[in-house]
Amino acid sequence: MNTKPTVVIDTREQLPYAFADERFNSVRRALPAGDYSLAGHETAVAVERKSLPDLVGTLIRGRDRFRRELHKLQTYERACVVVEGHLRDVLDGNYRSKVHPNAILGSVIAICVDHDIPIYFCSDREAARRFTETYLLRFFKKVCAT
Repeated sequence: MNTKPTVVIDTREQLPYAFADERFNSVRRALPAGDYSLAGHETAVAVERKSLPDLVGTLIRGRDRFRRELHKLQTYERACVVVEGHLRDVLDGNYRSKVHPNAILGSVIAICVDHDIPIYFCSDREAARRFTETYLLRFFKKVCAT
């Protein structure tokens, strides 16, 4: 494979990841869904990034908008949600909300089962960035090899 993939970073992403320059080119433009995708595959692959507080807030207050986003992502060949946080923090209620951990966990499981979109708890920002980078690179290699 001679060319580097180009990661498309959604313009609404407020604190975008910095991807490894030796592996990727990157551009910023509006995506139909998700925060990260690949140029030429914007409706085939996407990663939606969430910090743990953002995930909890989205599941509680931004539910309708997030549900619309999930419906779009369902149509993609590959899509996932990457959380910069630990599942243990959800289970222990280590977030700023009075919502019971079981409600948050139930919503997470519903997204995985009902929408068939996996949610990966990646412990911290750096782990989530590396996961996202590798996820997109794997998709790129798969698509370009066929």
